[in-house]
Amino acid sequence: MSPRRRPTLRDIALSLDLSVNTVSRALADKDAVSRETRERVKEEAERLGYVPNTMARSLVLRNAMTLGLVITNPANPFYARLISAIEERGRERGYSLMLMVTEDSADNERRAAEELMRWGVDGVLAIPVQHGAEHWHRLRKSGTPVVLLNRHLPELDADVVGVDYYAGARLATEHVLDGGATELYLVEEDLDISPVAERIRGFRETLAARGIAAPDDAVVRVDPAATEGAPEGAPVSGPFDPGVAYAVGAGLARRAGPGAVVLAGNDYHALGLYRAFGERGLRVGTDIGVVGHGDHPFSAYLDPALTTVRLPAPEVGRAGVDRLLERVRAGTEPGDGPDSVAGSADPIRTLLAPELVVRASAGPLRRRGEH
Repeated sequence: MSPRRRPTLRDIALSLDLSVNTVSRALADKDAVSRETRERVKEEAERLGYVPNTMARSLVLRNAMTLGLVITNPANPFYARLISAIEERGRERGYSLMLMVTEDSADNERRAAEELMRWGVDGVLAIPVQHGAEHWHRLRKSGTPVVLLNRHLPELDADVVGVDYYAGARLATEHVLDGGATELYLVEEDLDISPVAERIRGFRETLAARGIAAPDDAVVRVDPAATEGAPEGAPVSGPFDPGVAYAVGAGLARRAGPGAVVLAGNDYHALGLYRAFGERGLRVGTDIGVVGHGDHPFSAYLDPALTTVRLPAPEVGRAGVDRLLERVRAGTEPGDGPDSVAGSADPIRTLLAPELVVRASAGPLRRRGEH
């Protein structure tokens, strides 16, 4: 059985004994066609199941009204909220969204960039793998603007819209220091990406500003590929596995004294720390403090509720779409000309502020010798 042929403008025209040009004008609500004819054409189009060919329209108008989104892993709750905000903002502006997932694979990212170039999208928002930029350079040379989200790519002079992870780490670190903590640890993914680097920098510089000399092992890196049961070579971009932080927590429980606080790079790692500390007789929020990062949906329902850094995912998504469409409208990229904000010769970096959500997991804590 052959597939059903898609109805065309010509089918509507033949059915109504009209010209294709008249049908096209009627569907576009052009004044040159009478109201009665427009209604007849629309009724027949609906009866036949006619759907406009967006690709053909984009070839004529040289505008696909489609944005590409290249993302590492939509299972990450932050990225899930980001996608929703981008799709909603794009829809408000009349654009569809084409989603490509890389799983933090450089090969997948190259294929995604080439696919988006073939489809002729109007612009691309990308959370880069941060290893290589040749494919992004090719995409931009083809006339497709690129705006980076949440991660920086030093090899690419592109606009960036993301979270101020440095500020988030400072908020969390200052909060527990103000609560009297003197023994602090940071549990972070062992990934060479800018959010991790910025959180570590914020943690260390906040301690230094308070005159606290943190040992090198105050930052504990966890292997994101060490997910229990994961096959060799599996993606490392998430969703985050509490199990890898659980194993780290067992070691920290032996090192950290009562009254210590552990900052986690994400709330899933905080979840693993809760279990590790509890199994070793340390009560979170009383004997040892835990602070997360992300404010994922489960965080408020842990016992005790998790103090964490809330990330402005929807705001990043909306601001990213707005920035990209400024480039699309201006037809420029950084370096093309300084005549306007949209055509700025320098890349524009927009970092949105996170928010500390204070709950019960960081204390007040008992100190050494207190009962």
